[in-house]
Amino acid sequence: MGDEPGITRDRIHGTAEHDGRRFELIDTGGIVVADQEYIPAQILRQADVALQKASHIIFLVDGRAEITGSDRDLAQMLKRLGKPVSLAVNKVDTAAKQDLAHEFYGLEIADVFPVSAEHGIGVDALLDRVTAGFTRDAADAETGDTAPSAIKVAIIGRPNVGKSTLLNTLTGQERAIVSPVAGTTRDAVDETVLRDGVEYTFVDTAGIRRKGKTHLMAEKLSVVMARRNIRMAHVVLLVLDATEGVVGLDTTIAGYAHEGGRAVIVCVNKWDEVKGHGGEKKGEFEQKVRDSFKFLEYAPVMFVSAKSGAGMQKLFPLIREVYESASRRISTGELNRFVEQLHFEERKIYYITQHSIRPPAFAVFTGKGGPLHFSHERYLINQLRRRFGFKGTPILLQTRAKKAAKSAE
Repeated sequence: MGDEPGITRDRIHGTAEHDGRRFELIDTGGIVVADQEYIPAQILRQADVALQKASHIIFLVDGRAEITGSDRDLAQMLKRLGKPVSLAVNKVDTAAKQDLAHEFYGLEIADVFPVSAEHGIGVDALLDRVTAGFTRDAADAETGDTAPSAIKVAIIGRPNVGKSTLLNTLTGQERAIVSPVAGTTRDAVDETVLRDGVEYTFVDTAGIRRKGKTHLMAEKLSVVMARRNIRMAHVVLLVLDATEGVVGLDTTIAGYAHEGGRAVIVCVNKWDEVKGHGGEKKGEFEQKVRDSFKFLEYAPVMFVSAKSGAGMQKLFPLIREVYESASRRISTGELNRFVEQLHFEERKIYYITQHSIRPPAFAVFTGKGGPLHFSHERYLINQLRRRFGFKGTPILLQTRAKKAAKSAE
């Protein structure tokens, strides 16, 4: 992902396959055994969860560097776990450098593999060793080729608005590192949970900063990856900090979700920390949200506390509802009946067809070409919502002249 140290902090899960054997791969943050600082200690805590679950451990070291005291401490810690450990000496991409890998036998790990992750050199031999005890049948059973796809939910927002706490509360485990230090999450951390027979995969993205304030490569990469995860999601939870109100960057981030065509739920977090919060106060805050996010008029607003769990029980059914809205497909027959009852004076609408979902997109065949006026487009979208729902999702319209439809036929 990058050359800057410390980019990975949380546990990153992925599914891999080698020689017909499937397995889950967990990438941990860089471990420093004796460091008592908050973030390194939390990384070690997260890594320990992965180590306890692992069937095989790959200890990755830099083949161009000398063995350090930290390397020795970590090697001793891994050996005490009593699990198979393979030492991958990385960045060994030439025959001359392979001789340097022999020095790492000093870590007293028997299985040493010179590799170049960048060029794929030596990786097959490493994976042969790692998966030697994995059976193909067991791997297929664990991964489940026929498992239903999950509703993928991206959690986005500014740094330190409580996204990781929200993830941990939704999944019921401390999956992401949570700290009062802004910007703790740099990777996209995901977790799949089953609720009422439905799978939800939550992706906690890194806090998005303004481009001008992303000086470090890791932070710039976080912005790129966060936007990528928005595009890949089905539903986006836009997290706001109730104690700080709506700020300009919130609007920018909301725009990313809207432009990506994702279904959106606005989660006003830390609501329990707002003094005198109540029904009237909620109405005032929601109006501020509506005024700031005029383009997100379709997005429901939820008031929650990720820390205490207040309001969280309503989030799962709402996520499912907006996902189903974004996935809804209306038949041409139903749309024709809708057109017959539609009072639309801007131009003659002959018929409407839906050509895609997530977001729902419609082709509107009219008597003349060219886009509808903004106000008329908004009116038509509002009428579609009133008739068919589409809660929480943007709706896209394409205007086509009727003669174009005939020539296409």
